[in-house]
Amino acid sequence: MKWNEFAHWGEKIVAWAADYHATLRQRPVRAQSAPGEIRAQLPPLPPEEPESMEAIMADFERVVMPGMTHWQHPRFFAYFPANAAPPSILAEMLVSTMAAQCMLWQTSPAATEMEQAMVEWLRHALGIEAGFTGVIQDSASSATLSAVLTMRERATGFTGNKVGLSGQGKVRIYCSDQVHSSIDRACWIAGIGQDNLVKLPSSGRFHGLDGEALRAAIAADRAAGFLPAGIIGVTGGTSVGASDNLDEIVNIAEEEGLYTHLDAAWAGAAMICPELRVHLWEGVSGFDSIVFNPHKWLGAQFDCSVQFLKDARAQLDTLRIQPAYLTTSHDNITNFSEWTIPLGRRFRALKLWFLLRAYGLEGLRTRLRNHVQWAHELCERIRATPGLQIVTEPVLSLFSFRCDGDDQKQQALVDAINDDGRIYLTQGTWQDSKVIRFQVGQFDSTWEDVMLAHTVIEEIYARLMSAD
Repeated sequence: MKWNEFAHWGEKIVAWAADYHATLRQRPVRAQSAPGEIRAQLPPLPPEEPESMEAIMADFERVVMPGMTHWQHPRFFAYFPANAAPPSILAEMLVSTMAAQCMLWQTSPAATEMEQAMVEWLRHALGIEAGFTGVIQDSASSATLSAVLTMRERATGFTGNKVGLSGQGKVRIYCSDQVHSSIDRACWIAGIGQDNLVKLPSSGRFHGLDGEALRAAIAADRAAGFLPAGIIGVTGGTSVGASDNLDEIVNIAEEEGLYTHLDAAWAGAAMICPELRVHLWEGVSGFDSIVFNPHKWLGAQFDCSVQFLKDARAQLDTLRIQPAYLTTSHDNITNFSEWTIPLGRRFRALKLWFLLRAYGLEGLRTRLRNHVQWAHELCERIRATPGLQIVTEPVLSLFSFRCDGDDQKQQALVDAINDDGRIYLTQGTWQDSKVIRFQVGQFDSTWEDVMLAHTVIEEIYARLMSAD
């Protein structure tokens, strides 16, 4: 392809993108294709000769689009959102065009210095105390792994990377039973092991970590010769929005000399609204590491996860490696490849700059406040519907419910709703029973989209009941 052809097709694809978003409500939210259906339409071998863009785009529409679940659909109420506001998409187009590898300051000074500025903008917006620095990661999973590795190294006197973990004692990490599976995976990859991730019971209105159980577990582990290393807190957990008492965790960590990491991947975005911080954010500035995903609720295109650090030196001492080919002659600069596990880095800060300038914090706050309000209104409508019960009350814009019947009935209802195509939900588990999760967070959702969910749920539930 020549660059003049690129300009022609670029115009056509931008027009396609605008039309795609304008017509999303006409599409089923979840892909309706059967397993193997897409793969069967792809040739077994690549072409030997070039093919025209006309043919490629025609096959894109014919083969690819029927197999896509539309995460930008205004009635996507499953999982958590992965938003892509228009300004962030445009910024990503610029990033893809320049195709810079921003691993060092000198490989693109603008990328490094804008990343520093965007982390500071967001620190201020979230009400985190001055003094925190940070880095843009690809996902919360990577930020959590970085924090767990730092916990491990700090507990072993920063010797684990050099001599390994043999003979160091069993490193222990503590969290509630409501943490995301990425915490488990981080402990696997860090060599700590699943058995040394101590999951403790959650309780109370916000299903948070039991402080007394945490103290007891740490004391018991020390007595047994284990090596307590860190505590991972959560605010706005994936299943039902579980949120720990952050002040309590910070106090215990200070008493025990442990490193702390807070997973606020979803809920962190809502903390730009001061009134939504109540019960969810007090004590946040006591944590050593905090992660939230602008690519979830804030509107930045995936991938974009911000990790704030109270003192970056511990993570740098864990991850920094400086072969000769990465050394530079500049002093007093930041090379963000030393802050993260991957060496290669994309220019992720640009889409944050576009996003924050295009909407302003108040424009983003309005969207978030609407989502929370609409979720509460929908919750009350479901509560008033015969045969449906609210299981966990709304935390921000997330709640869960059940219909009458056993777990099989819950799954049957979820499957029927998703096969209908007008909305998309997912199931979860709470206190050993299946529940149906609902969250509002798609960037272009309206009140009408959210309230339509009640119509769909009520209608399909009634159809299932009449069929029994």
